[in-house]
Amino acid sequence: MRNLKNAEIIKAPYGSQSCLRVKHPTGLNIDIMEMPSYHSAYALFGTKYGSVNTRFKLKGDQDFAQVPEGIAHFLEHKLFENEDCDAFARYAQTGAIANAYTSFDRTAYLFMCSENFRPSLEILLDFVQHPYFTEETVQKEQGIIAQEIRMNQDEPNWKLFFNSLRGMYAQHPVRIDIAGTEQSIAQIHADLLYRCYRTFYNLHNMTLAVAGDVKAEEILEICDQLLIPCEDQGLEQIFPEEPEQICCPEMEGTAPVGIPLFSVDFKLRPRKQGSELLRAELLVNLAMRTLFNSSSAFYQEMLDKNLINFEFGTDMPFSGGGYFSVGLGGESRNPHEVRDRIFEVLEQAKAHGFDRQAFERVRRSTYGHMISSMNYVENNASMLLDSYMTNTRPFENISVLADVTYEEAWEFLRNEVRTDNAVLSVVHA
Repeated sequence: MRNLKNAEIIKAPYGSQSCLRVKHPTGLNIDIMEMPSYHSAYALFGTKYGSVNTRFKLKGDQDFAQVPEGIAHFLEHKLFENEDCDAFARYAQTGAIANAYTSFDRTAYLFMCSENFRPSLEILLDFVQHPYFTEETVQKEQGIIAQEIRMNQDEPNWKLFFNSLRGMYAQHPVRIDIAGTEQSIAQIHADLLYRCYRTFYNLHNMTLAVAGDVKAEEILEICDQLLIPCEDQGLEQIFPEEPEQICCPEMEGTAPVGIPLFSVDFKLRPRKQGSELLRAELLVNLAMRTLFNSSSAFYQEMLDKNLINFEFGTDMPFSGGGYFSVGLGGESRNPHEVRDRIFEVLEQAKAHGFDRQAFERVRRSTYGHMISSMNYVENNASMLLDSYMTNTRPFENISVLADVTYEEAWEFLRNEVRTDNAVLSVVHA
């Protein structure tokens, strides 16, 4: 097998599954999980470039550049096109299902197939490495994305979420819609897209994650043929100084909803991505789910009082470079009363502890869910991508979850989750 000088076999802590992590000579990180008993494959080609990455410089630059909000998402849209046809037309020839997404901290291009894996991977590596922008196509896309922005602003859950972010964050670009604003995307032009592409779509800033009915030898052979070598540009990024405190404890919006939507979100102390953040995410997630899941005394009390319904739940922690929060919510005709009761439960738990056996049940259930998710090729490929994006190792979430304790979770709750640093976001008719 070629290119294995810088390869590492990483084994899962449970079962016989493992992945191959290769540092390709071009600088690209490649993670491959062979799953020979399966009949499909899933591949993601991703870059550490999302909506929050608006200030950067490369080695040799004196000053940081500032680019318009929404440009990462805009670039994702445009990259599918080339001078002759778009990537979707090419995928139609192989039968693969293709897509892409931009989040706050990453952009990823993906496909799933049950046959014709090789030509599908060749398409993926080809179109992502060959951008084609013109002023005419950029102007056309500005109208399309402006319409998308307006549609998002009318979507109740989207409004609920971003109102909460704006209540928590005063300066950090996480408070801005991933697609940007109509004003910001109007500033985008072809030369700026090319600049951002050359900055962030550098193979030293990217990863290829593949899982399923694949062979590592074939994938590396295709990469040898199609990856274009590039120099590590020494990318640096900065984010605005963000105060520890929230901006506004209550945020309100209107949308066509039958029952008001609400969320209670706690702004937490940000951490650098890596093992420390992964552990913090698991600790706060387990503690919050123990206190507020559908088996908790709080949940049953709120149901009995008709203050919540079965839409209520605890969200996964939300984190990245310079931001970290956790929330819960659902539907309620009296969200302020639910918020106040959530605060009471939290303060009591911080002072006196909470149900240790319930915590262990939640931890074991979460562990079982992580293990069962490894039966799906798309979950494994996404896990490989996520490990690179968060500066952790594949399967590390399983190892850390097996190791965390009730005492750690209680300490995290006491020291980190502050009821005076929470935002109540409500969307009503």
